[in-house]
Amino acid sequence: MDTLIDLFANAQAALYESVMQPIAFAVGLGNRLEDVFDGTGWLLVGLIQIAIMVAVIGPLQRWRPVEEVTNKPAVYTDVIYTLIHRLGLFRVVLFLLVEPVLDTLLGELRVQGVGTFHLEDLWPGVTDGPLTSFVLYLVVFDFVNYWLHRAQHQWNWWWALHAVHHSQRQMTQWTDNRNHLLDDLMGAVIWVCIAQLIGIAPTQFVAVVAITQLFENFQHANLRVSFGALGERLWVSPRFHRLHHAVGIGHESKSKAATSVGATLGGHNFGVLLPWWDILFGTANFDARFEPTGIRDQVEQGVDYGEGFWSQQRLGIKRLMQALGFSSVR
Repeated sequence: MDTLIDLFANAQAALYESVMQPIAFAVGLGNRLEDVFDGTGWLLVGLIQIAIMVAVIGPLQRWRPVEEVTNKPAVYTDVIYTLIHRLGLFRVVLFLLVEPVLDTLLGELRVQGVGTFHLEDLWPGVTDGPLTSFVLYLVVFDFVNYWLHRAQHQWNWWWALHAVHHSQRQMTQWTDNRNHLLDDLMGAVIWVCIAQLIGIAPTQFVAVVAITQLFENFQHANLRVSFGALGERLWVSPRFHRLHHAVGIGHESKSKAATSVGATLGGHNFGVLLPWWDILFGTANFDARFEPTGIRDQVEQGVDYGEGFWSQQRLGIKRLMQALGFSSVR
């Protein structure tokens, strides 16, 4: 583990010194070099993730695909989403627009006496070990992700944005980042706030995010794989998550069909890494099948969710405004 950390640190330093530091000076960010160095770490993580996606997950998809990919432009759009997120463009916006506000708010909380709770100090000598604390934080953030994901499917206004993600009818490894930018922004803000409140170290936070994202890529893959009766209950598989995206199954309640933005939503298989939460809270569906993906009104009524990046973002905002009561928005 120490060897991997050292290799990453050396690579980060080399990328920073040879590429990112000169760019920072050129664009007038010489007074933010510490932040630029941190951003270099995220950029390196993204490059590693993309390399694994291409070298490992891609061949697996070609080995056992669920379906033939017939709409390649839709997949190319998903690639654009992935590059925006994994190569740091989204994080730059977060850094420039949101982080200063969060720093001010969190600083005010500390002035009011609300300090950071260090989760790893729960059981000194046990939970404060590097590996143990990492696993602890991974489980905690996965629990947070489960409830965030349920909220995205339960609140009509949030589903209006999250529907961008579910509108992909040709799921591949690139589909994970197909999200409305406002949806991603809200999730990122919540993650950063929780990270600050529970005291996770920056290096561990990067590791938790990186591992979570990479497995999400795997789960969205066009891959006919399940983990068996026991494995499916220990870790989210591509089959388990594909059911979450399945038309009429993954994002509809048992009582009402979610045929429009105004319908009552629900669904199954909200877990990101661990299916434990779905089992515990009664939202698990372990049916051994691979279903077509998409949204019911998209498939049955031809509702337009957009074909390209900008149309998907624009229509997401339109649905959001309608869900909030601004029905005249065009």
